[in-house]
Amino acid sequence: MSNAFSLSFLLTGLLASVPVAQVRPAINDAQQIVEEGQRRAATTSERYSGLLQSFNADGKTSEKRWMFERIGSHGKSRTIIRFTEPAEVAGVALLIVNHPERASDQWMWTPALQRDRRIALQDRSARFFGTDFSFEDLEERVAEQYDYTLLAEEPLAGAATWKIGAVPKRTRSSQYSKQTMWIRKDDYVTVRIDSYVKDQVVRRLQSTKILTVQGIPTAHELEMTDLPRGSRTRLALEKVLYNLPLKESDFTVGALRR
Repeated sequence: MSNAFSLSFLLTGLLASVPVAQVRPAINDAQQIVEEGQRRAATTSERYSGLLQSFNADGKTSEKRWMFERIGSHGKSRTIIRFTEPAEVAGVALLIVNHPERASDQWMWTPALQRDRRIALQDRSARFFGTDFSFEDLEERVAEQYDYTLLAEEPLAGAATWKIGAVPKRTRSSQYSKQTMWIRKDDYVTVRIDSYVKDQVVRRLQSTKILTVQGIPTAHELEMTDLPRGSRTRLALEKVLYNLPLKESDFTVGALRR
């Protein structure tokens, strides 16, 4: 999943898969570090199958599967996430239309009700269908929508990283007051994101199992922890593909109902 995926964030980092010069940005330029990561990871499209395992504070677990497809990048993208298992949620789908200058537009389709509904901005902090990802977390992360500060350089999980603070600009509507990101120095993959409400960390996203797909380092395991709730959701990515010949006509509210 792409680093431009806050999951449509988090996540690779998120252009066409072409060789890029290994240019090291100025060590004190946080904005340039983030943009370089976005540039290295951008693709024209993406598809993967995901296994979600949710663990609540009492140790109870549940599993779901979804299919993720995206066309476009850098905030000019559309994503459809469609549950495939278990039977009671199969067909439930979310359409995300990302914008470079503002929050996304989102619609959810529920087959049992034969109804689609627009997800209002004030509802984006809600958990997405029983997972620990919020609706906002599924938007593509666009570097230009945040102000960045280099906080430190430190090791994380055995890798040298830049620790970078991100504050949403006034034009960016967000439930989070700020975020802290850890970006690996060797491949610019974001491996952790702490999201704050005021001064409290409320969600922590960790990316592991970094494998190269079509020349792009891609996180194949993501874990989102809801710290106040004590719950977490692990997402395992399977059959990741980039730069597929997808059609924009398949990323509309009408297509959501099919």
